[in-house]
Amino acid sequence: MPIIRPKLAIYLSQTVFYGSAALLGLGTLAGCQKKTPPVAPPQSVAVMTLHAQSVPLETSLPGRTDAYEQAQIRPQVSGVLVARMFEEGKDVQAGQPLYQIYIAPFQAAFDQARGRLMEAQASAIRAHAQLKRYKALVGPRAISRQDYDNALATARQADAEVVQAQAAVETAQVNLNYTHVQSPIDGRIGRTLYTAGTLVTANQSAPIAVVTRLDPIYVDVNLAAEDMIRLRRELASGQLERKGNEAAVTLELPDGSSYGQTGQLKLSEVTVDPSTGTLVMRAVMPNPDKLLLPGMFVHAHIKEGSDPNALLLPQVGVQRTPKGEPYVMVVDGQNHVHMRMVSLGQTVGARWMVSKGLKDGERVIVQGLQKVHPEGEVRPHEVSLADLGME
Repeated sequence: MPIIRPKLAIYLSQTVFYGSAALLGLGTLAGCQKKTPPVAPPQSVAVMTLHAQSVPLETSLPGRTDAYEQAQIRPQVSGVLVARMFEEGKDVQAGQPLYQIYIAPFQAAFDQARGRLMEAQASAIRAHAQLKRYKALVGPRAISRQDYDNALATARQADAEVVQAQAAVETAQVNLNYTHVQSPIDGRIGRTLYTAGTLVTANQSAPIAVVTRLDPIYVDVNLAAEDMIRLRRELASGQLERKGNEAAVTLELPDGSSYGQTGQLKLSEVTVDPSTGTLVMRAVMPNPDKLLLPGMFVHAHIKEGSDPNALLLPQVGVQRTPKGEPYVMVVDGQNHVHMRMVSLGQTVGARWMVSKGLKDGERVIVQGLQKVHPEGEVRPHEVSLADLGME
């Protein structure tokens, strides 16, 4: 068994102690480094400084055009069409013949009714002549009172038959006139599937032609009840642009172009839809070139003057709480973020008009909202509408 000298044993013990202490020191240093992570730089965000400006105000409402007048023409008598006297897609005038129904049966019925009228009139003349003679004889009792009463009843019955025969003649005349199918209004006639030789029936469900008046034309829009109240107040105060005594309305066509005519906001529905809180308002637009057709989707614009101190906020900078309340993130002079509740008014393009909550000169975050939080520090850089693709 080897023998370890005392000095060598002391040296080995010191080596083990200092080595353990060194390892313990390194472990402690490493633990301290894990507890102090590096500080992240402030989040970079895009801001836009709001400035008060004069903004023209208008209400833009989606709507559809509707015919001012439309006549669905159905035959009033049954018969065979013998002629069509119009060109599809052309304008027609009120009273213009459109179709001719085979007239011979109705002419014969009219002639027969006239013959019965003449017969009834002759019977009435005979009855009244007899009544006149009996009236002279009943006084001296040359005839009985019963014979006179019978003559009076016969005369009155003859008068009734004349009235009935006259009504039959008028009915036959009406049916005869119905064989000439005419346009009841001025307008443009559409396509038809009914040609000469087609059998039509009185009061059939399918119209044989449709005539639509295109000038003027209606534009129906849906408007929130509160907006309707505001527009009426602005109209009464003279703030709205007028045409005559009504609010002026302009249109934007489906291709984005502006319609060159100005119409009038004429009337509104008398009830509000409880499910949507809106009601239908109707504008009357001149349409001399027949450019507007029923069923087209358009945007109606109602001009409401201007606001000289309006603040316009890009819609991308607006966020909403779980309750739907709008708010924005504002950066102060020390680049700290603050949450600000706002009240929004009308839209102007892709921007909101702010009615409450912001002041002139404040900076609002419009990009980089995902990683910011209230009271946090950010690194803002100014952007323009062109940078946001809004010009």
